[in-house]
Amino acid sequence: MGIKPLLPGPLGFGTAPLGNMFRSIPDEEATATVEAAWNQGIRYFDTAPFYGAGLSELRLGEVLADRPRDEYVLSTKVGRVILDELEDPADRDLGEKGGLFEHGRANKMVDLYTADATLRSIEDSLKRLRTDRLDIVWVHDVAQDFHGDDWLTVYETARTGAFRVLQNLRDEGVIKAWGLGVNRVEPIELTLDLDEPKPDAFLLAGRYTLLDHNRSLQRLLPAATAQDIDMVVGGPYSSGILAGGRHFEYQKAPADIIAKVERIKALAAGHGVSIKAAALQFALAHPATAAVVPGATRPSRIAEDVAALKETVPAAFWTALRDERLIAADAPTPTA
Repeated sequence: MGIKPLLPGPLGFGTAPLGNMFRSIPDEEATATVEAAWNQGIRYFDTAPFYGAGLSELRLGEVLADRPRDEYVLSTKVGRVILDELEDPADRDLGEKGGLFEHGRANKMVDLYTADATLRSIEDSLKRLRTDRLDIVWVHDVAQDFHGDDWLTVYETARTGAFRVLQNLRDEGVIKAWGLGVNRVEPIELTLDLDEPKPDAFLLAGRYTLLDHNRSLQRLLPAATAQDIDMVVGGPYSSGILAGGRHFEYQKAPADIIAKVERIKALAAGHGVSIKAAALQFALAHPATAAVVPGATRPSRIAEDVAALKETVPAAFWTALRDERLIAADAPTPTA
């Protein structure tokens, strides 16, 4: 198991912002951003039907349709089916993520994790992405942040439906890998304890970042490492606050988070380190991490991400973060 041999490198492109997350993005800007990612050498692209009710997949597919399919790795997600019926995006019940894609398409989204819905979701994604195959499929958001107290019931539906379908598709060679794509550690911990089905990897968003990593270090990442199951780190900038944005956990950042970010930025500036380099290299330093997939909606941001991976970060910077208790004492770093 694991997906490191499948991925073309440690940096991917997360396309949630292309679904008009937080703001309405012109088609030309979205296209230019995907093209910039390609031109900068990025060959792993992650998307989902949830991102703007299919908008992200449509925009990504428009660009990648002209690229050789064997030259890139593509992942999308199941768990939500996009209908022809319309609704007001601003009125959707998205649990803790209310209003996240209120600028996306108006097509109605339905949460469905059954076997039939999983197959339908994949078929629909292939059409929107204008491709004949997917490399990785994640089961999306089977967690508390979207389903509240009912999340275990939703998880069980996914376990007996989506999980088994995806494992069969992997075993048949239709897809190369599968796993969960979530914003919480609990469903991943639960899945690691299963005898079967067994995933290849997980996409964990926001839970292994400079701002939030203690819970992942306790049990999840050691267990994943022991089982040779790789992690893809989504949201390495914590919804943007670590890259100059104003959001944390997809909402306006609270005062304590803003203060913590300012402390990290001050230390980074003192050591000549960019905050993006600190965020990406921290996430990649854990042996379980196979890749990071930051998102972007402007072409210039892609070049910044690529440069951040190449930047030299002195060991003294990580020591300073530990001394100031801004990262956990046992968190792996690139130089220790």
